[in-house]
Amino acid sequence: MYTVDCFISLTGYEETAKLVSELKSHKLVNEVYAVAPEKVDIEGAEVIVAEHLFATSTILQIAKSTNAPYALIALQNTPFEPGRFAIDRFTRVAEDSSASMVYAAYREIKNSREAFYPLIDYQHGSLRDDFNFGPVQFYRSDVLKSFTEDEYRHAGYYSLRLHASRQGTLVYIPEFLSAMVESDLRKTGEKQFDYVSAAAREKQIEMEKVCTRHLGKIGALLSPPFAEVDFHEHDFPVEASVIIPVRNREKTIRDAVESVLRQKTAFPFNLIVVDNYSTDGTTEILKAYAGEGKLVHIIPERKDLGIGGCWNEGLFHEKCGRFAIQLDSDDLYAGESTLQVIVDKFYEEKCAMVIGSYRMTNFKLEEIPPGIIDHREWTPDNGSNNALRINGLGAPRAFYTPVLREIKVPNVSYGEDYAVGLAISRTWKIGRIYEPVYLCRRWDDNTDASLDIGKLNLHNHYKDKVRTIELLARQKMLANRQVGG
Repeated sequence: MYTVDCFISLTGYEETAKLVSELKSHKLVNEVYAVAPEKVDIEGAEVIVAEHLFATSTILQIAKSTNAPYALIALQNTPFEPGRFAIDRFTRVAEDSSASMVYAAYREIKNSREAFYPLIDYQHGSLRDDFNFGPVQFYRSDVLKSFTEDEYRHAGYYSLRLHASRQGTLVYIPEFLSAMVESDLRKTGEKQFDYVSAAAREKQIEMEKVCTRHLGKIGALLSPPFAEVDFHEHDFPVEASVIIPVRNREKTIRDAVESVLRQKTAFPFNLIVVDNYSTDGTTEILKAYAGEGKLVHIIPERKDLGIGGCWNEGLFHEKCGRFAIQLDSDDLYAGESTLQVIVDKFYEEKCAMVIGSYRMTNFKLEEIPPGIIDHREWTPDNGSNNALRINGLGAPRAFYTPVLREIKVPNVSYGEDYAVGLAISRTWKIGRIYEPVYLCRRWDDNTDASLDIGKLNLHNHYKDKVRTIELLARQKMLANRQVGG
């Protein structure tokens, strides 16, 4: 009858003891183990001493201790509560699906208020190490016991998940089978840059190593050299065009435009603003600039365009230059030489895309945490692989126009730049600028400042889908190379 061994982290003596008692009383539970940083006595539980919850050594101890067919693992550092018959449901789905791992939606308790927290289905491209599986993961014991990996302090559990994905399917149950207290009360816009903080650098290096190894095992690992570009194959009216898609940015568009007009370059450039039917006053501001001949003001004929669709309007315009350079309508270039630095980088590295670095500021242009975002995890040798793990590539983004016209920008308003960056990195060299040349202003009207769970899941699902498509394309390309010798 016993089918499950349970492994939970010590989150407080009394609450852990209560959870142990509840789990032990379940007819399907064999043993309960508490994972703690030091030896403690908890009635009904054996204790696994582990300094780091997500280390490889911790996972190997859990695997060694597992004797039942399944292991329920809950290593979050805040309390959780299993729902009624939750273990029965996990077991039944695991049996029916033969999944490597099963996870489920949960109820989130934040500021003493409970809310339902749905998750999303795992895909082949769900390689980001912050994928939310909820408080409980339900593993087949044979998957756990077949896990071997180098010792990592932070990336052991991430490595286990990738290992499980190679052994079978990760199945999501869209039912709320547990509750968890949420201690991180920050907005989504504040959380999204955690991985680039200096404190996270050691962890990120480990995660990159694990993901790179996974890509090698599934036949999707790219290696240099990457294709270079001959910039003299086509003629253009100007050397560079700054493209700004905009809708209802009356407060910020003038600053963005002026930061472009202040640019000093050794080549001709222009500014193309694609005005997606603004209704506030943005259109009138742009018409005034256009009347003075300072920018190309486009109002598309179509009314079904997202940010990516607006980019295509500018990209395929007859006045678009050799290089198409991004500027969001909220943001600014950091100085008067940004365009020159970007174009110089194209010619220096003969690359199809250039990605810069930026400084986070408030609306007064005062630096705010985490400060400079330089994405130094992008290395010439492994950047194109690590790009499949992280959720963004940096800014500003600039493209060799013929290459981007060939790929085209997806007609969405989130992740469109990430999609084309991945597609370009599969074949062409991408240049990086590690000094900040861009100011990213954070304010309440940013599109990602504070997302509800529905919008957050929608965004994450889209980027995972983009990664899945890219992963399949890389596997196909590399398999064809092997066949061709």
